[in-house]
Amino acid sequence: MKKRKLLSLLLSGAMVAGLLAGCGNGTQNADSSPSAEETGSTSGDAFELTVNIASEPQTIDPALNSAVDGAIMISHMFEGLMRWNDSGAETTGSDGTCNNAELGYGQAESYDKDTNADGTVTYTFHLRDGIKWSDGKDVTAQDFVFSWQRLVTPETAADYNYMIDCVVNANEIMAGEKDPSELAVSAPDDKTFVVTITSDLPYFTEICAFPATFPVRQDIVSNDQWTYSPDTYISNGAYKMTSRVTNSEIVMEPNEYYYNVDSLGPQKITFKLMDDANAMLSGFNSGELDFIETMPTDEVAGLLASGDLKIVDYIGTYYVCFQTQKAPFDNPLVREAFTLAVDRTYIVQQITQTGQVEAGGFVPAGVYDAEGATGDDFRTVGGDYYKPTDADYEANCERARELLAEAGYPDGKDFPVVTYLYNTDDSHKAVAEALQNMWQTVLGVTVQLDNQEWATFLQTRKDGDYSIARNGWIADYNDPMSFLDMWLTGGGNNDAQYANPEYDNLIQQAKAATDPAERMSLMHQAEDLIIGQDYALCPLYFYTQKYMLADGIQGMYYTPLGYFFFDHCTQG
Repeated sequence: MKKRKLLSLLLSGAMVAGLLAGCGNGTQNADSSPSAEETGSTSGDAFELTVNIASEPQTIDPALNSAVDGAIMISHMFEGLMRWNDSGAETTGSDGTCNNAELGYGQAESYDKDTNADGTVTYTFHLRDGIKWSDGKDVTAQDFVFSWQRLVTPETAADYNYMIDCVVNANEIMAGEKDPSELAVSAPDDKTFVVTITSDLPYFTEICAFPATFPVRQDIVSNDQWTYSPDTYISNGAYKMTSRVTNSEIVMEPNEYYYNVDSLGPQKITFKLMDDANAMLSGFNSGELDFIETMPTDEVAGLLASGDLKIVDYIGTYYVCFQTQKAPFDNPLVREAFTLAVDRTYIVQQITQTGQVEAGGFVPAGVYDAEGATGDDFRTVGGDYYKPTDADYEANCERARELLAEAGYPDGKDFPVVTYLYNTDDSHKAVAEALQNMWQTVLGVTVQLDNQEWATFLQTRKDGDYSIARNGWIADYNDPMSFLDMWLTGGGNNDAQYANPEYDNLIQQAKAATDPAERMSLMHQAEDLIIGQDYALCPLYFYTQKYMLADGIQGMYYTPLGYFFFDHCTQG
């Protein structure tokens, strides 16, 4: 998932296991959320929480959102068949203010899983009794049927339509070859949702906890402005929207119809929408904000030393993407030269300074390979495509100059002035300035910098109206496919506009493979193409997550997929 902002990513066995806890067996506890007695919270408490995770989101439509900030907001107001719950175990690197999340049941109370004679797999989800929308109407299995069909309907133009391309007939529907009604989902009755997928995927139940698969109501989303008003933003999750002021705040309060409303902590959660790091830190220090993720770059070292800034694991990659369909970056030699000219060690040691790891590939550390949590991860097995460390940087630079000369630009001569695009943020600016200097020093080229407000930036990058752009991707589920299938030709999140039929074929083979070793081998071959041969992307580092939480607040939990949950926070 797209990430806008900036420990090791080598997750502990317990944490990684928590990411997939309960997947594939249909035997999880029906509800692992704490009770009101356990949290010390009752419906009469007046505790309110004010947080900042981002500026104005591009969208908070579950099907259309493609950013972590929007997903966090959506996950407080909507709920899928599955959901992330507080495990009660502290996160790696934390001081106890943040717990791990584990996968459990959401709107479903159980499921059955059956393998069919043709190799397809059918999941039958049994919905909870008493689940309702925030206007009091019942949530039904037909709501899920509609929402999943809507996701793959071409007219919806959802970037994440491929999230459920594993469902039988999904690809044909997205290609316009079949009608959305032919998607292999059904509702035999109001309490039963049935979905058939093409093969047995180890991460399918995580997809069922992903915002794009959350239910929306057909009569509500027919209004294309439905997300902008509490009157029409009808949700089925723990909270409901009570106010939205563009570029200012989104306010939510408990959904009185939610099945577990008595366990909720805050009686109001206000998401302040800001993009000024100095204002964020000032608001936190003054007590106006209880939680922030972003602070001025020059304050990071001091905040870490004081213990006020916390660092937790994060499965994601910060990278540069090239517009591969436009000169000069339609030439893979140019892309490789720009990639090798980057000093990743300088960036993580001198700029980000919060434990990020130099990226030698695109799929980050902490993502499973064929042996899952018991073996080496995908990055360790795949190795580095280039040596990112100081000792090898001079060799990288020499090779970069040779490549640029081979492309027709010796010492940068006649290379056009190009622009690097990033979204407004102090940390992104610092990285951009470092890249600008490296490319000029090593290659003799001129790179201008341009920054845009978040929603505008996302659209500009999606439209391909750039030469080089900052990018970031966070795992949607713990599997390499979450980092690789987005680069299929024409994919909704394929901002590089990368197109290689050989790559497409490898990904489709991997999606159809049933043997774990064969599947992983195909994905390694795919990464070899896009990173080791075509250089469509320039990975910089593997993320860590930083945050600040006001003293005395307890009950926040987090998944290394990037989601913070505030629904069970209490004031100690």
